[in-house]
Amino acid sequence: MLKPTPLPVDVKSIADLLLDQCRAEDFSGYDPFDGLNSTAFDRVGGNRFSLARIAWLQFHKRSPFNLRKLVGVPKMRNPKGIALIILGLLERCRYERSEFELNEAVALGDWLLTQRADPIVWKHHAWGYHFDWAARAFYVPCGKPNAITTCYVARALYALGEITDARRFTDAAIDAGFFLDGLHLCESGVDYYGYIPGETAFVHNASLWAAAFVAETATRIGDESMLRRALRVAHQSVSMQRDDGSWPYGVRSHHTFVDGFHTGYNLEALELLGRTAKTKGFSDAIDKGLHYYRENFFLPDGTVKYYNDCVWPLDTHSVAQAVITLVRIGGTEKDFAIAKRVLTRAHASLYLPDQERFIYQKGRWVTNSVNYLRWTQAWAFYALSVYAVSLETRPDEIE
Repeated sequence: MLKPTPLPVDVKSIADLLLDQCRAEDFSGYDPFDGLNSTAFDRVGGNRFSLARIAWLQFHKRSPFNLRKLVGVPKMRNPKGIALIILGLLERCRYERSEFELNEAVALGDWLLTQRADPIVWKHHAWGYHFDWAARAFYVPCGKPNAITTCYVARALYALGEITDARRFTDAAIDAGFFLDGLHLCESGVDYYGYIPGETAFVHNASLWAAAFVAETATRIGDESMLRRALRVAHQSVSMQRDDGSWPYGVRSHHTFVDGFHTGYNLEALELLGRTAKTKGFSDAIDKGLHYYRENFFLPDGTVKYYNDCVWPLDTHSVAQAVITLVRIGGTEKDFAIAKRVLTRAHASLYLPDQERFIYQKGRWVTNSVNYLRWTQAWAFYALSVYAVSLETRPDEIE
């Protein structure tokens, strides 16, 4: 069977435009959750009150109008966003070697090394967000590391180390595995990795991604007990997969929702963990989860649903993870066909040709077109790069 026919839109050209726009801003930008970086909010004392912090952050996250410049929120680099840009650049280098883009990735990687969480407080390499983060369950100050950001930065650094043979990147990524292993918790016989140091919330995607990178470190240094712990944690989440193949976001009462991009995270993490540990023990869970994912998160026209039971909001991040999951974890002719429909639909519904970028979200009644680097443009660039490279590098036959 022949390779899939090309998209009616030029994926690589759109990725180029996104990259050029990010370069023009020196890879800095706004984020849905950066409202607490507001100098105005700080001056009036809002940061002293937890409910005020949550309300202020959520107002800026949900508002279709970007008021950040008005209230003194600066554009900044986000470590996870930079990691996604690096991953996209390295995808392109796999089939179209560009010394400029490789050097650009290395420079961004070196920047990430400077952004590790305070080494006086945190013994091992770890990364957090560049803003205070307030939610119902916890408050996380700027710079405090978390599992997901650390995992994505470690992915980027591992990839850089492999392509450049630069030990500074590989060593930092290996060291990050020790930070992640330090998040291990066991409550009432339930093994998992926490999302944030000192917090006990059990969130499946954070626990699985941490398990994948703890296993990476364990494998590289030959620590069998560390590897067994990572596998035990992963099997905990697998045991909590529902019969239909789905996972709730987490185990708390307000974490029972099932959404697309976190489901994709879970499948990616399990696949990586299986490869790292050289085990097929997660194959059934991946197959079941992937079947659920295909059947419950896509409309026939390629629209990506945000939740399993609700289409809205249409979200560029959901689209990006859908493409990566379908191409990387699925990889069949059917998956490429769905990914093609997804990108075609996203281009029609979420892309702004006159501004050469994607919007954040489109709700049933309100569209939020705010330009976010980490949540939107970096994810889109990475996903488009993965898709373009997958078409270039696949054999003529699709099994």
